[in-house]
Amino acid sequence: MKLVVTNGYLIDPSQGLNTGKDLLIEDGRVAGLLDRGEPAPKDAEVFDATGLLVAPGFIDLHVHLREPGQEYKETIATGAAAAVAGGWTSICAMPNTDPVNDSPAVTRFILEQGERAGLANVFPIGALTKGSGGKELSEMGELKNAGIVAVSDDGRPVPNAGMMRRAMEYARGFDLTVVDHCQDYSLSAGGVMHEGRWSLILGLRGMPAAAEEVDAVRDCALARLTGARVHLAHVSTRGALEAVRRAKELGLRATCEAAPHHWTLTDEAVADYDTNMKMSPPLRSKDHVGALLEGLRDGTIDAIATDHAPHHADEKGLEFDQAPFGVTGLETAVGLAFDLVHQGVISLERLVELCATNPASIFSLEGRGTLRKNSWADITILDPEHHWTFDVSKSKSKSRNTPFDGRSFKGAAVATIVAGRVVYLHPDFARITASKQSEFAAGG
Repeated sequence: MKLVVTNGYLIDPSQGLNTGKDLLIEDGRVAGLLDRGEPAPKDAEVFDATGLLVAPGFIDLHVHLREPGQEYKETIATGAAAAVAGGWTSICAMPNTDPVNDSPAVTRFILEQGERAGLANVFPIGALTKGSGGKELSEMGELKNAGIVAVSDDGRPVPNAGMMRRAMEYARGFDLTVVDHCQDYSLSAGGVMHEGRWSLILGLRGMPAAAEEVDAVRDCALARLTGARVHLAHVSTRGALEAVRRAKELGLRATCEAAPHHWTLTDEAVADYDTNMKMSPPLRSKDHVGALLEGLRDGTIDAIATDHAPHHADEKGLEFDQAPFGVTGLETAVGLAFDLVHQGVISLERLVELCATNPASIFSLEGRGTLRKNSWADITILDPEHHWTFDVSKSKSKSRNTPFDGRSFKGAAVATIVAGRVVYLHPDFARITASKQSEFAAGG
């Protein structure tokens, strides 16, 4: 199978590319770049990307697919469908399934279900400790052989520094990145939102920023001690970012990600007690949001990840204190990231770096996050000028717990290609391409 993506504007930070080129794909791999007007193979299909950006496939390092065990919330197939609709060609599935992904059998099941869906690439993340209980290390070598790409206990962070040290040392032996949800439960227990002015006004128990920051400092110190690769999930506080910044200055292998809801919303959004504003870590105050924007701008934050966490409407329909933490995000993240571009916070190149180049490097995903010759032909095609409104009733996800229903955006993923196969086309794609008069140029 051959495909040529023509007339697009290519952005690939892995090669320093920012230019108008055609992209030739053969047998699911990038076969090369063609100059405009250079003839393509006669037997190739043509995808006209006039006026659009062509980028390496976006990779989400942090999603919850709920299968096995909680298929009423999401399945691997529905999660993958939401992913490609949002422009993500690859998604990394957290291990908090039922049973927990701490065995090769569960890892293989997730991989098989992902292949059966035939949409986004699904990369399992294995549990750091057995049952994510924080007491006994998982068999990381067996899990890696089965196909995991990283290890994490996700929402059940290892509470003991000694155990985390041993986990990092063990993971380093298998060249696996340790992903940590930084939260000291002795500080945050019982909290349901950010501790501050709004938690006092609303009468809700707060989770102090220090609960995240204490663990972030601990993890960076242990990264220095062990030499392990550590990745801090969904950073949300100024202090956590400072810990990562200092670790980078010391040359440690420390990285971090930010979720769009954390740089877009503040704790004031909880004022109506809408449980779609309840997530962990919680929405923070303006000071912390400002720190996230600076981290996105200056390179401290390495990746954008959704922390897609679907829940059934009956669960989210409980009182704020009782409802589960988490929101969906696969279909709105790219639109929210484009807000950063249009506001001048980051460049288009930086957007691609955050969503493709860096995520591939953080989890060592060979042949991903680049348009180099012989890499996998995973491609996200973007229209920075497309105006659209998110309607959660049309979501591909099984769940509807989003804080962004009805929100309007400028900028969208309009096509998603995985291994050379077009797996998603935006409903407005034909109209979009017909309305374009010239190819997109930087600053145009």
